[in-house]
Amino acid sequence: MSANETLAPSTHSAGDEQQLGRVYDLLTAEEALSPRPRHYLVGGDRDPVELPKEVYEVLLHVVDAMRKGLSVTVSPTSQVLTTQQAADLLGISRPTLIKALDEGQLPYTRSGTHRRITLTDVLDYRDRRRQAQYAAIDALSVDVDETTDIDQALADLRRARRAEAAKRRASKAG
Repeated sequence: MSANETLAPSTHSAGDEQQLGRVYDLLTAEEALSPRPRHYLVGGDRDPVELPKEVYEVLLHVVDAMRKGLSVTVSPTSQVLTTQQAADLLGISRPTLIKALDEGQLPYTRSGTHRRITLTDVLDYRDRRRQAQYAAIDALSVDVDETTDIDQALADLRRARRAEAAKRRASKAG
């Protein structure tokens, strides 16, 4: 396998789909148990090897994507990222990332004139942004059904948007 490789699902036969389903079921069957169940790789005449938690999680994501017919890209990444790598991982522009760094939204170090960001800090920042986005969506949602007056629903939505904008301005000022 090369440094960056995308694995596109082949056309699965019913047997392949059933096998992927069985693998996924095996991987997820004991997720709720505490302590975390141990998983092993077994092959040939060799002794079983316990899968590290990280390998188990990658395998779970890959199998889940494959059974849904999605492609999977494996991309080894350094533990310390450039600003461009971090921006690409976050799906934002480099200038937007630089602004977040300057505002102290995530820590970084300097190597000469270059900024470096740890992968864990980027992933934490991504999770915080995602949670903030979900909270904003939730705050802007308005319960509507077929008996709701559309003008009232729009007024409620405008009120919610103004309240969220005021909260955002207050948090930036404070």
